[in-house]
Order: sequence, then structure tokens, then C-alpha cells
Amino acid sequence: MPTSAATARLAFEVVKTACSNCNLRELCLPIGIEPEDLKKLDELVSTRRRLKRGDHLYRAGQGFASIYAIRSGFFKTDVLIEDGRDQVTGFQMTGELLGLDGISSEVHTCNAIALEDSEVCVIPFLHLEGLSRQIHTLQHHFHKVMSREIVRDHGVMMLLGTMRAEERLAAFLLNLSQRFKARGYSPAEFNLRMSRDEIGSYLGLKLETVSRAFSRFQEDGLLAVHQRKIRILNTDGLRKLMTHQRS
Repeated sequence: MPTSAATARLAFEVVKTACSNCNLRELCLPIGIEPEDLKKLDELVSTRRRLKRGDHLYRAGQGFASIYAIRSGFFKTDVLIEDGRDQVTGFQMTGELLGLDGISSEVHTCNAIALEDSEVCVIPFLHLEGLSRQIHTLQHHFHKVMSREIVRDHGVMMLLGTMRAEERLAAFLLNLSQRFKARGYSPAEFNLRMSRDEIGSYLGLKLETVSRAFSRFQEDGLLAVHQRKIRILNTDGLRKLMTHQRS
């Protein structure tokens, strides 16, 4: 029989895991959902999974069963391209969802890898579908989430197709800044969890080009860079780069 202390610890973990007590719920779950419906979500998100840096959450070709809400940490998604290299397709942070790539084919089309020690909430998709039919707010929310992913993919295509190297990096840093701000972190000072090489893979740039762009941004007073620590000194200057203006 478990001791009272063990029972108390277990109860605390359950409460800590529950969507209704999660401080990320406004990012990955609908705002204004009714309390009785939120209890159903608490029951749905019954499992958490911890990963060490470098661990795969799932791999390309693996059968799709769940989507994942990132409770803490940072991930990248990538695919293996014809020449044998890994092509980074995205970076995902706390409060965002992973696994949507497997919905249509019921097979994951990319790899999801932890860039630091991380934790996710496991959401079985079949159960989520059933619950979405009962809770229209939830269904609408996930339609919005999937739409946002489509818009993000379109934005990356625009980056790769129309922007010069420095413009791509400026857009990437501003996007990260906005996402950190939405999570209550500083939009001006943050650590990059990904390497310069991974940034280059995502933006369609060589490592040397990424490094030169960072150096140029420092010389122009746009950024202060110390290894992976970034401090944005001139947000407007980065925005001007994206509109082909120079300060």
C-alpha cells in the first residue's frame, strides 16, 4: 500500500499536470472553455513524457497516435532529404504543439528532436477527436492551430523564395522574439537553443552565411551576441531590413 506521503505526491503530480492548473493553457488550449469541459480535458491529457536533449519524440515513418503539447523545453523538426542531409523544417517551444504532421496520413512525416531537456503532454488523437465533437470551442481552437501551422509554413516559403540572407535571419529572430513575448519571456534577450548550422538549414543558408549575418548585425548595432545568448538592441532596425530599408 502506498504511504500517505506517496499518495500526496501523486495527487500533487496529477494536479500539476491537469490542464485546468497549467499556466500554458491559454497558449495551447481554448480561452473561456467551460469548467466542466476543462475537467474532460484534464482526463484526456493524462500522460506526460520527459525527454533528454537529443532524444526523439517521434521519427519519420512512425505511426501517428498522439499530438504533443510542449510543457517545457524546445524542439526541432527535420526530414532526411535525397542527398542524405537533415533539413530542419521548424523549431517549436513551450506552449506549442507537435505531431500535427501525422494527422492526414496517420504516419509522421518528420522527426521531432529535443534541443534541450524537455517535457510534453501526450494527447491521444482519437480521444481528442471524440472530445472535439462534444466541445465545439475545442474543435474551433484546433482548426485555428492547424491554420496557424499552414500560415507559418507559407511564411517560411516566402522567406526562402524572396528574401536575402540578412533579411531571412532578421525575420527569424523577430519571429522568435514575438513567440518568447507571448509566453511571458523577454522579447529582447533570449538564448538560442538551436545551433548556427540548424538555423542555416531552416533558412536555406550555409553556416558561414549565417555567421557572417550575425557578425554584420553586431557591427551595425542591431544585436549583442555572446555564443547562443542574443540581445536585440534595435528591433526597428531588424524590421527595416525586412522591408529593404537601411538605417
